[in-house]
Parts: sequence; structure tokens; C-alpha cells
Amino acid sequence: MSAPLIEVKNLQRYFGAAAKPVRAVDDVSFSIQPGETLGLVGESGSGKSTIGRTLLRLIDATSGQVLYRGEDLGTASSSRMRALRSKLQMIFQDPYASLNPKMRVKDILGEALQVHGLAKGKEAREARIAELLELVGLRAEHASRYPHEFSGGQRQRIGVARALAVEPEFIVADEPLSALDVSIQAQVVNLLCDLRDRLSLTMLFISHDLDVVEYLCDRVVVLYLGRVMEVAPTAELFAQPLHPYTQALLAASPKPDPEHKSERIALKGDIPSPVNPPSGCVFRTRCPHVVDACSTARPELRDMGKGRFKACIRDDIAGALPVAFVPAATLAAA
Repeated sequence: MSAPLIEVKNLQRYFGAAAKPVRAVDDVSFSIQPGETLGLVGESGSGKSTIGRTLLRLIDATSGQVLYRGEDLGTASSSRMRALRSKLQMIFQDPYASLNPKMRVKDILGEALQVHGLAKGKEAREARIAELLELVGLRAEHASRYPHEFSGGQRQRIGVARALAVEPEFIVADEPLSALDVSIQAQVVNLLCDLRDRLSLTMLFISHDLDVVEYLCDRVVVLYLGRVMEVAPTAELFAQPLHPYTQALLAASPKPDPEHKSERIALKGDIPSPVNPPSGCVFRTRCPHVVDACSTARPELRDMGKGRFKACIRDDIAGALPVAFVPAATLAAA
């Protein structure tokens, strides 16, 4: 296996007062290989978006490391981070809020080219802008329009084009479909698949849509209350989830086959507050398989073989039937 493009080591990001912090991300570790698409899933408030923003140093980590090709981004100077921005880009969740309404598309895309010294000269810049628009399924003449003149799906395509303008190696796609109509989500998913393959992109895909994650991602990291519950190749995770929380998430996903039957056991209680997470396993207050030891032992990720890891002290529930997830009052999005 080649060296990871991105390594996350014991990442923590706390908010609020030091005496009683909100533990948005609590000791998270994973890696992403070159050319891989890693899915990051979990409920609202699990820390997904916070991780994505911390990876790109849009916000600083409280502790831990984010390494890009072995370089610690947390200790990089401002000038060094400015140089690295061309390699590390983000597709934001809301295409309505992430594009400046006062700028034409050619200025939105041209700004990125100008800042990073790419496509110098007016003719080269206009040619590159036209190329980018065609790459994401838009036309060159769209460059003279403002964001409000486009549909939601078209705006997200512009957001994708902006991320690609500087020829990045790594992209964080933060819930890029959630603000779009269902009718056009598939178009954007297929666009991302095509661009990933054509441009050999490495991607962190953050989503709550498990069907899209199964289609798009090579591996999946499952988060709960800022902690990693399970990591596995996509096919294996969806075929046989090992952690009770992963089983719950998959059971909650709508089934396209009305004849599909599975045992449905409601999870009890609400999501705990990240200000005062449970002792031991953070999932224990809702887990249908909880035992006394779960309240004292904080499970670390254990290697289960074949690229699979889980944070659970029990091994006798690996083949358990999925349990249904009953949505609770969720926290604000991370």
C-alpha cells in the first residue's frame, strides 16, 4: 500500500469554555490513500463537518495532527498554507450561500486562478474558465451570468468548478447534495464520480445519505458524538456492519425493495450532549447490547482483519441483525 495522502492522528476539536467544552471531535484517527474516496457518515452533531473543515485548516484543531503527504498542516505557516490551498479544496454544502451573489461566474472562477498565479493573461484565463464550465456540464457563455440566474444544481456545479480551478489533489465534499432537489442529486453524484476518475482526485465525502455513500465511496468511517465507531471497506460495511451503531444507521436507511424485511429494535433515549458525553463508550446509553463494562471501558478502534476496525468491547454481536434507528432530537449540525 502506498503512503497515505491524508493522515489524521488523534484529532480533537473542542468549542466553548475550557472548563466545560463542547467535544465536537474527540480523538479521531484515519487515513486516506491517493485516489481514494472516503465516506464520513453519522447523525447531525456527530462532528462530520468539523472534521472536514479542520482537515483543510479552515478551523484549527484543539490537538492532534492532520498530515498532507507527511507534512503537518497544523504547524504550517500562513504563507505555506496559502501555497497548499491549491492542493486542498472544498465543495461546500449550500451552493446558495457559498457563491458571492455580486460576482459573475467568470469572476468567481477567475479569482481562484489569479490568486494562485494560474492561467496568466486574459485570454488564458477566459479559456481556462470555459474549460472548467464545460468540465462540470455547463456552457462557456454561462461565465457572464450571476449565481442567482442558475438553478441549485447548476450552482453546485459552479462550486465544483471553483474547487477544480486550481487543480487540487484532495477535495472535501461537505454534504454537497443536501441542499439540492432529489431530482438533480443523481446528476451531481455522477458528475463527482466522473471527475474523480478523470482527474484522479482523492476525496473525503461527508454525507448522511447512505445510498450515495455506498455508490461513491471506497471506504467508510462511521462517527457518533465525535468518536469513530467503525471503519471498513464500503461493500463489507454494508453487507455486515460490526458495530451496533452502524447497524442502526443502515436499518434506518429507506429500502427500495418493499419486500425487504429486517428485525426492527428501536434505540432508546436521545443523543447525549457533547458537553457532557457518557463515560466509557459514548454509545452505551442507547445501545441495545450494552453491558456493565461499557460504562467504564472507553473502547478504542480494534483491528478486526481485512481492513475493518470497530470501537466496541463485544465480539459476540458481529453477526447481529440490524436494529432500527429512531430519530431523536438532533443537535445542531457540526
